[in-house]
Amino acid sequence: MNDRTKRAERREPSFGAGRGESRDDFDMRLSDDDRPSRGHRAPPRNEARQPPRRDKRSGGGRRRGRRGRSFLGGLFYWTLVLGLWCAIGLGGLVAYHAAQLPPINQLTVPKRPPNIAILAADGSLLANRGETGGRTITIGEVPPYLPKAFVAIEDRRFYDHFGIDPIGLGRALVNNLRRAGGVQGGSTLTQQLAKNLFLTQERTAARKIQEAILALWLERTYSKDQILELYLNRVYFGSGAYGVEAAAQRYFNKSARSVTIAEAAMLAGLVQAPSRLAPNRNPEAAEKRAQLVIAAMADQGLISQNAAKTALVAPAEAAERIGAGSVNYAADYVMDVLDDFIGAVEGDVTVLTTIDTKLQSSAETILVEALAAQGAKQGVSQGAVVSMASDGGIRALIGGRDYTKSQFNRATAAKRQPGSAFKPFVYLAALEKGLTPDTIRDDSPVSFKGWEPENYSRSYRGPVTLQTALAHSLNTIAARLINEVTPREVIRTAQRLGINSALQPNLSLALGTSEVTPVELTAAYATFANGGQSVLPYVIREVKSSAGKVIYARAATSFGPVIQPQTLSMMNAMLHQVMVSGTGAKANIPGWEVGGKSGTTQDFRDAWFVGYTARLVTSVWLGNDDNSAMKRVAGSGLPAEIWGKYMKAAHSGLQPAPLPGGLWQGTPRSIFDGGAPVASTRAPNTQTADSDRAWVPPAPQEKNFLERLFGG
Repeated sequence: MNDRTKRAERREPSFGAGRGESRDDFDMRLSDDDRPSRGHRAPPRNEARQPPRRDKRSGGGRRRGRRGRSFLGGLFYWTLVLGLWCAIGLGGLVAYHAAQLPPINQLTVPKRPPNIAILAADGSLLANRGETGGRTITIGEVPPYLPKAFVAIEDRRFYDHFGIDPIGLGRALVNNLRRAGGVQGGSTLTQQLAKNLFLTQERTAARKIQEAILALWLERTYSKDQILELYLNRVYFGSGAYGVEAAAQRYFNKSARSVTIAEAAMLAGLVQAPSRLAPNRNPEAAEKRAQLVIAAMADQGLISQNAAKTALVAPAEAAERIGAGSVNYAADYVMDVLDDFIGAVEGDVTVLTTIDTKLQSSAETILVEALAAQGAKQGVSQGAVVSMASDGGIRALIGGRDYTKSQFNRATAAKRQPGSAFKPFVYLAALEKGLTPDTIRDDSPVSFKGWEPENYSRSYRGPVTLQTALAHSLNTIAARLINEVTPREVIRTAQRLGINSALQPNLSLALGTSEVTPVELTAAYATFANGGQSVLPYVIREVKSSAGKVIYARAATSFGPVIQPQTLSMMNAMLHQVMVSGTGAKANIPGWEVGGKSGTTQDFRDAWFVGYTARLVTSVWLGNDDNSAMKRVAGSGLPAEIWGKYMKAAHSGLQPAPLPGGLWQGTPRSIFDGGAPVASTRAPNTQTADSDRAWVPPAPQEKNFLERLFGG
């Protein structure tokens, strides 16, 4: 066999070719995709450089399919890896922020700041005091539609989620992207409660993470209704109102137990933006928001369609706020003295007071109207009224013209000179030394070591009785009396009746130069009205806890008599004469035994009128906070006018009652007429200021007798 024949018969070994099968035959049989890629010898270099053969029928589809599957597999793989690392990172982030919180096993809901509900004598609410502005209320106390309103607008899946609502978050995200219905936060009620209880209001990722952790803890610890109750009592509604009870009182002047569907919807809508949606500031925006709440309640089947229509037809309206005015002065006074009776307030309490809402409103209206009509003209900008029962229980307390502009309580804290309203204590001290209303003293110029007091009119009457001198507020007689009994004796007398302010032991004290507060001066006059018993002014009758337990109840107390009966009847007769023929005649109450006294200080800086019946003791003060002079406002003028209007209204419909202790009947009887009372020779009342009035001298026979008796 020649060489050519041998070469023809010899075949090149081909990878994967079968026995007796040439490489070309194998290549035609084996497709490109079936060729092994690993574990076999690589083809020769010259063959490796040749482009792979493709089956025209397949067009290379199998290779592209494999590549597609490899891409999807890689994408899935790396997505899984990335997700795992994100989960690890998120877990670490959550763990870090969780570590900033107190240990879960030590976590407790912070105690809600206590609320002090201050009630009038009839049980109606005067004001709330405390950081929350309202008491805690249980979910069982309110109408069912009230909590449902909050669920409908704030967290419709509240009863379905576990504290965090992924569906709600997704819905909020979609709506925000679409700008549908404004920006939505996606926080659940539980998350909002967690923020209010434990966290600040800052908007950070760290705070949101902690909020979510705390929400999960709340859901594990409390039932859904408990969480909702906590939310209703803690959420902020604006205007200092924390909790739905405070908000209902603040905006509708009613308890949350009594709100309508429309009002409940407005309250629920308010929490989104308390300042912007407050119904007393922006009623249009508040109503639009409430309409959304009502629609949501109806759509979710929480109220019927008919109820929704009714609520939409009659929307809620913010009521004029009760207590925006003078009752706050009374409430402030309650807070000033409350801890003296119960100590520190640990929980919600209810304080029953002695305040009469009708008398409070009447006193405020009369004072404000008088100042509005005459204040500018007469140069007076402020006033105070204190009215109390004869046992010291305060029935009305007005500490100023407008509480919203000035919270300073002039009735309890302002010390002002009482002027001639202090003179009854001088006369009482003199009577206790043996003088009587018929005692004669000379009304003439007087000087005590350089002090020369003058009468308001700068005229003098000559010999007068003490009763006449007090009725017409003669300064010279008061000066003579304090000089006789000594200033220290007058101070002891005033203090015995309840004057607590420091009094200066000088002769000018007789003209009311030492400062006192309206409430203490009123309490001192109450001794004349109640039969001579000393009183301590009070405003609190009872204090109860939120559970109804009585913490404090005022017991009937008596400090005993501080004026002897005979002396008391003399003082009542003298002060009654002030109302009959003296400086208080224009303020007298027909049919009643009334006592009173006006007071005007130097340069008309203060003007007072203080008076009493067996029912009420009331003082009126007018002046200016800067102690500037008024335009000749005397106590017998505008203050007496205010006092008369208020007291006549307060006594309307009441049966007249005599003053305890009676009126002294020791009117002098002339020895020249067989003992018959001498007819009065005093002129009719022609002047009401603290000044001398026209005066007719006694009859000649009476004058001669008095001159002989007192040495001319």
